[in-house]
Amino acid sequence: MSPKERLLEIQDKINAAAKRSGRKGSDVTLVAVSKTFPIEDVVSFARLGQVDFGENKIQEFVQKTKDYVDFPGAPPIRWHVIGHLQRNKAKELVGKTHLFHALDSVRLAETLHAQLKESQHTLRCLIQVNVSGEDSKFGLQPSELDSFVDHISAFPTIKIGGLMTLAAPSENLETIRPQFALLRSLSESVQDRLDFTNAPELSMGMSSDFELAIEEGATIVRVGSSLFGERS
Repeated sequence: MSPKERLLEIQDKINAAAKRSGRKGSDVTLVAVSKTFPIEDVVSFARLGQVDFGENKIQEFVQKTKDYVDFPGAPPIRWHVIGHLQRNKAKELVGKTHLFHALDSVRLAETLHAQLKESQHTLRCLIQVNVSGEDSKFGLQPSELDSFVDHISAFPTIKIGGLMTLAAPSENLETIRPQFALLRSLSESVQDRLDFTNAPELSMGMSSDFELAIEEGATIVRVGSSLFGERS
């Protein structure tokens, strides 16, 4: 299957899932997760009209943003950082990132704020919540979200756009539906305490479960292998 066919197939699935949830496909942003794939693949999808691209690892993000700028004739795109960020790498996001999906601690918020204030930038961020309860996953515990929201007002350079999560891997997708529903519920519970410019974003769902996530209210899905192919 060609890149164009894969992209169209994903878009068709997004449209169908959005319709099942009473929405339009245009209500859902597709972030193409390009980790480990070369910049040429990013450019290929960008030339097909794909706008949003995500990277998990900050080193790869830094290199790809540089390579993309230098690529002849590459159309404008928006970069998302979707993976865990160490505080000593916070400066790498400044001025390059459309949306950071993985804000998961007050200490990281403090560091980001300091870097952003120094450079006179702001940064749109999503709060990562660990709805699966897995020790291997980053993110706030659901019970910590209220306290975190109280703290975040101290960092005016950080613009909270919504919440993000990763569901537990499962062969039976219905077992993870409550995890997506929980993130939607948590978003609703803090919506009146966060200064959302628009409706809050819900970044949830990957190649294996993005249709289910859309049914439960996802506004952003992060799809990698279904677009780019299996990673080596």
